[in-house]
Amino acid sequence: MYLEPFTSRLVPDFMDTHLIHPDLRFNSYGSYLRRRFGCRVSKVNVDGGFTCPNRDGNRGVGGCIYCDNRSFSPDTIQETIPIESQLLAGIAYHRTRLGSEKFIVYFQKYSNTYAPVARLRELYFRALDHPDVVGISVGTRPDCLSDEALDLLEEIARERYVCLELGLQSMDEKTLHWLNRCHDFSEYRVALERSAGRGFEICTHLIHGFPGESRESFLKAAEIISSLPVDSLKIHQLHAVRGTVLAEMYFRGEFIPLTHQQYVTSVCDFLERLPPRITIQRLYGSAPLAIRVAPEWNLKNNRMWYSIVHELKRRGTWQGCRLTGACPALPSLQRVIGDS
Repeated sequence: MYLEPFTSRLVPDFMDTHLIHPDLRFNSYGSYLRRRFGCRVSKVNVDGGFTCPNRDGNRGVGGCIYCDNRSFSPDTIQETIPIESQLLAGIAYHRTRLGSEKFIVYFQKYSNTYAPVARLRELYFRALDHPDVVGISVGTRPDCLSDEALDLLEEIARERYVCLELGLQSMDEKTLHWLNRCHDFSEYRVALERSAGRGFEICTHLIHGFPGESRESFLKAAEIISSLPVDSLKIHQLHAVRGTVLAEMYFRGEFIPLTHQQYVTSVCDFLERLPPRITIQRLYGSAPLAIRVAPEWNLKNNRMWYSIVHELKRRGTWQGCRLTGACPALPSLQRVIGDS
């Protein structure tokens, strides 16, 4: 037993609380990368010109009902721009803005393993060719992982950093159908089993705020994720952007987004149930004002991030504390913050 640095409570040392950032109260991905590489590392988004099987007719058409990749892709990231040019622009931006020294190339838009392995090899190695790039992060769907693609990622991971980012979004089969994901939870489980133990990290994406899904089901996801070979997690609120089916549903009154208060409370409850070994890559989503529909919380990115940090501090809790019973017992009313 030892005295955890930001609380007076004793915490079992097997909980890896040393991984938790003392100010943030969770195991942040940025801190993990600094520990691993000894400097500030930023992810640089690139567009490899991919698509998805629920867009091109292979498994469906139209894509996910919330999907408009402009909501998370900078203006400089376009498939018509060569990977090298996208990378240089992103590196320059992060060097200037954050003082980053090393970089991970993030193949983000759509499903970035959904192509012949020869094309994947060419794109991945072109991205890795820059001297300040330490690795790649590849976003994809559970149903877009051929044996050849996994073998390629394993090959690269022998020498460079690799993170495979699997978009799950929800563990509820009805929700996955409603989203037009065109895959089910069992396919995600199979993808994890096929990917684990190959030397690269695995990140899972989850969204909170789907109609019909309760806070309790979202918290149950923390328990399930904890039992799986997942190294990091991205969480964000369900939000609607212009030009999507979800935006049309919002305008018809069929989608009511979470309030900021509800989201922060649920995310903090989730983090308290998540083992500290799992790093947190993202805690919220944002979209450019020009295409943003709902929710409209009027918070800049850093204020959204710190609203979660401040709630954990107010509670006196941290990532994983509920797994050992170390969280202080708070009356239910004290677990709710006011909108900000």
